[in-house]
Amino acid sequence: MSVFTSLKFLFTKDKKFALSLRNLLGFTPSNLSVYHLAFRHRSTASEHPSGVKLSNERLEYLGDAVLGAIIAELLFKKFPFREEGFLTEMRSKIVNREHLNKLAVKLGIDQFMIHSIDPAAKNRSAYGDAFEALVGAVYIDQGYNTTRKLILGRFLKHHVDLEEIEMQDKNFKSKLINWGQRERKAVEFELIDEVENGGKKLLRVRVLVEGVEKARGEDYSKKRAEQIAAEKVCAELRLVD
Repeated sequence: MSVFTSLKFLFTKDKKFALSLRNLLGFTPSNLSVYHLAFRHRSTASEHPSGVKLSNERLEYLGDAVLGAIIAELLFKKFPFREEGFLTEMRSKIVNREHLNKLAVKLGIDQFMIHSIDPAAKNRSAYGDAFEALVGAVYIDQGYNTTRKLILGRFLKHHVDLEEIEMQDKNFKSKLINWGQRERKAVEFELIDEVENGGKKLLRVRVLVEGVEKARGEDYSKKRAEQIAAEKVCAELRLVD
């Protein structure tokens, strides 16, 4: 860290915020405004004169891509003899919303968002989304190499157990589809309804086996709704350990 950056950091009006960021990231940020934006949920977004809502959604988009690339490289090197399907499944387990939300809370990202999210707008993905936005902010502020070192050496090394994740098998949709392929039975997932609920869409799906409905699931995410429905069928077929 340069002397200039240190002095700028000490006298900034956002000294408390900058200190908290330094504790989280292990370095002093150069552009505090992009980090403020990373923790700004769309429920409290301000409007730019151009009409664009200023929230963390664009940074989330960028962070998702950067995080995915870093995780893909990590898994590629750690598991040199595993097939593409395994690597894809492992990456999915690491970057899924449930896991990223838990990681975000472990890191204290929820505390950064106390004043930048409407309490009524909190949902399962808000903190995981902010984590990805933070990755995007670090990328914009410090570049790819620093972002990579942060994710691998500070976040994943201390908070993510790859061996434990490898042992998890919660993809009930994949289990059910694989079962259908083995048994030569057609398995289909069908969206049957979308219901407005508090400004969000509650999605309902059903699972069909050989054209016959076996179970239903609902969630604000189509993927999670499918997993809920698939888990019910897997339990009925005793595919769940």
